[in-house]
Amino acid sequence: MKMLRIGIASYEEMKARTLAIARGQLKPKATDPKVWFPSTESLVRVLSDKNRSLLATIRDSQPQSLSDLAEMTGRKKSNLSRTLKTMERYGIVKLERKAKGRVVPRVPYAGVTVDMALEGSTVR
Repeated sequence: MKMLRIGIASYEEMKARTLAIARGQLKPKATDPKVWFPSTESLVRVLSDKNRSLLATIRDSQPQSLSDLAEMTGRKKSNLSRTLKTMERYGIVKLERKAKGRVVPRVPYAGVTVDMALEGSTVR
């Protein structure tokens, strides 16, 4: 499995980066982060200890539905659904929609790495 590279950048930094790419002034490298969070606080909320444990359970047990995952983790299905939709928006999990509304969560990464500039530095 591959690693997911995550970056931290403010909205303004991401806007400037996106515009530079669109103008051809910046060519993203293959090693650049694929997922960006607006702050370390938002990253910590999404990848809390509890949520990292959830990701490991999904990766290792490969549940066949959110109901299976709820049973494995003791978490409510509605809570799991919200959490996993947030993680899906960031590309951390994949939610495969199956027949009759069944949703199968998958974790396509072995782990994550975080690229973070020191305060006052800008994103490249």
